[in-house]
Amino acid sequence: MAHEHHYPVEVVWTGNRGDGTRSYQGYGREHEIRVEGRPVIAGSSDAAFRGDASKHNPEDLLVASLSACHMLWYLHLAADAGIVVTHYVDRAEGKLVVDANGGRFSEVVLHPEVTIAAGDAARAAALHEDAHHACFIANSMNFPVRCAPRIVVSA
Repeated sequence: MAHEHHYPVEVVWTGNRGDGTRSYQGYGREHEIRVEGRPVIAGSSDAAFRGDASKHNPEDLLVASLSACHMLWYLHLAADAGIVVTHYVDRAEGKLVVDANGGRFSEVVLHPEVTIAAGDAARAAALHEDAHHACFIANSMNFPVRCAPRIVVSA
């Protein structure tokens, strides 16, 4: 039986500099991402697209969503497998291609470095494949999401 979950998000444009979108150069790309009961995220477009480089952009947030979803599934699966994770950091990177047909992500590569205190390192590495297949966000993408993990066993 399928279960639906809903994620209401409000995105509010805050970049009106007085003339709205009268000209492409005249308006700001700033916006706020609001989810009830949570801190507001200040957003903009990427600086390459006339945005504010000091704010999060949709491309950053897409890559972050993939990374976080994978991590949360991985931690769940590790706990179930008796693998004690003590540290997890992912330096994920997305590749966006812009051409005459528009723009699209061509891939995202996750680079999680996982430190374990107990458990089988080979099994810990293999769990990344299971986490990838379980990740709701990765399952929703139309481009490859790859994972290149590194497992560190603490002394």
